[in-house]
Amino acid sequence: MDYIEKVLEKLKELARKLIEALLGPEAEPESEPIPIPVDDRSRRR
Repeated sequence: MDYIEKVLEKLKELARKLIEALLGPEAEPESEPIPIPVDDRSRRR
């Protein structure tokens, strides 16, 4: 039974490598943009 689990794990690893090779690495979540303070007071005058 342990042999079957090892074979399945190797197959999963191989499939993951194949998918990464075809589609590229997994997309990383985008970091939140940092807000930049804007001085609007000069434009309103």
